Amino acid sequence: MERHFGLNDRPLPEPTVARLPIYLRIAEEAVRSGATTISSDELAGLAGINAAKVRKDLSLLGSLGTRGTGYDAAQLAGVIDGILGAELDWPVVIAGVGKLGRALINARGFLTGGYHLVGLVDVNSSVIGEQIGEHIVSSFEQLSASLRNPPKIGVITTPDHSAQAAAESLIALGAHSLLNFAPKVLDVPEGVRVRYVDLSIELQILSYHAAREATSEPVGLLATVGVEADQLRPTPWAEAPGVSP
Repeated sequence: MERHFGLNDRPLPEPTVARLPIYLRIAEEAVRSGATTISSDELAGLAGINAAKVRKDLSLLGSLGTRGTGYDAAQLAGVIDGILGAELDWPVVIAGVGKLGRALINARGFLTGGYHLVGLVDVNSSVIGEQIGEHIVSSFEQLSASLRNPPKIGVITTPDHSAQAAAESLIALGAHSLLNFAPKVLDVPEGVRVRYVDLSIELQILSYHAAREATSEPVGLLATVGVEADQLRPTPWAEAPGVSP
């Protein structure tokens, strides 16, 4: 029987984990377009990396590809989906219901699969009590009293001066994984993992490559979204060690 990597096996290398969602997106789009297989060269071209790196990444997941044929696109998508925990339950709380927070709430595809919104919090009294979709914006105290189960992931969309307090409150609610959109490096306890989303850094990375006007490989999807952490990500993208969703 083919054995595929599971959540309880040894951890994958972080750069590989960063590339898996891109492979998943490409495989899903291939399935939607009617393709049954996809080659490592096709994956590499769309992702903007070399085919050898694709094959090395996917070899860590088990026996998936067939020489001369490529990967079964539907199977590849299913395996990666499982590795990324799509079948599990991921309650999410968003802290900060300003323009960015509202954009994320309404963004198609932001919370899909096992990710589901269980709370919206803000410190602005003029926002607290407002209903947005199926949720009423609460204070942290109100949400803490009403939540049946703790969130596993906290999303921070506050101004930078409020981000640390929001992180501490989300951790107090039970979140051990944080997605931080605020331009602020957070001080979190050991065991809490933070991912930073800083669009200004991504623009700086793109402008660097545009200024040089030369890369050894085509700039594809991975380089554009900035998940080539080992090559493109500057120091402020460092993560706190801990558990990952």
